[in-house]
Amino acid sequence: MLGSLVCRFEHFNTDWYRRWYEAMHLVPRPEDPPYHRKLWEYCAVAQSLWERGKLQPGMRGLGFAVGIEPLASLFASLGVDVIGTDIEPRSLMGQVWGRAGEHPRSPDDLYQEAILDRTTFDKHVTFQYADMNREWPFAREGSLDFVWSCCAFEHLGSLERGVQFLLRSSKLLKKGGVAVHTTEYNVTSNTRTVTRGKGVIYRRRDIEEIDRRLRYDKRCLAAMDFDPGEHEYDRYYDKFPYQPLATPGQQHLKLFFDGFVATSMLLTIVG
Repeated sequence: MLGSLVCRFEHFNTDWYRRWYEAMHLVPRPEDPPYHRKLWEYCAVAQSLWERGKLQPGMRGLGFAVGIEPLASLFASLGVDVIGTDIEPRSLMGQVWGRAGEHPRSPDDLYQEAILDRTTFDKHVTFQYADMNREWPFAREGSLDFVWSCCAFEHLGSLERGVQFLLRSSKLLKKGGVAVHTTEYNVTSNTRTVTRGKGVIYRRRDIEEIDRRLRYDKRCLAAMDFDPGEHEYDRYYDKFPYQPLATPGQQHLKLFFDGFVATSMLLTIVG
């Protein structure tokens, strides 16, 4: 099963990546696929949950900072009840990070017609506004089968705020529940990094500390794999302005950000 691992080129040639890539209709030209870490995030989150039996009819999941990503529609197509959340647009003025044009205002903005029909979507998906730095009155502790987010908690203002979010959101899970998140991972340093601001970068030592803190709550990170890969595409890094998502044949597995080379890492929390 997928544990907690760093994005690398070899994953794009696996059966599990192709399965979810096709199920979500991620790009219009499958004959010339992009190698993009954001597409990897969607597929890795889905695979981690599927392997652990969470993508079945009757399961209930909550997504944080879902934006316009396809996962809510994908999960609903499998009979899962989904609560999609994101920050209220008018609250962005005081936030560290905002994504122009990517904040949903209703379930309509989460609907992906290519993935499922509207009747099925409406049956399984609801939407709530939620600030990841605050409390969530619509979800009780121990009420969910899974939670997820894609590259969101590193934008909460500091390394510690992101860790606090992981600890608090994990408490929403039932016994045996799973939390799956992706975040920015520092490929080039385990000492210096970006610790505060609009986007922080977690180091190996930070990830290992997250595991230690989860264990006080009888949870942990699934097996950790920090290998960033050795393929040519793993050694290449994109620079700002970064290539648009889903550009045919693009290479965006790693990126140069604030003096560091970073990529995506999947964190799977079990307990």
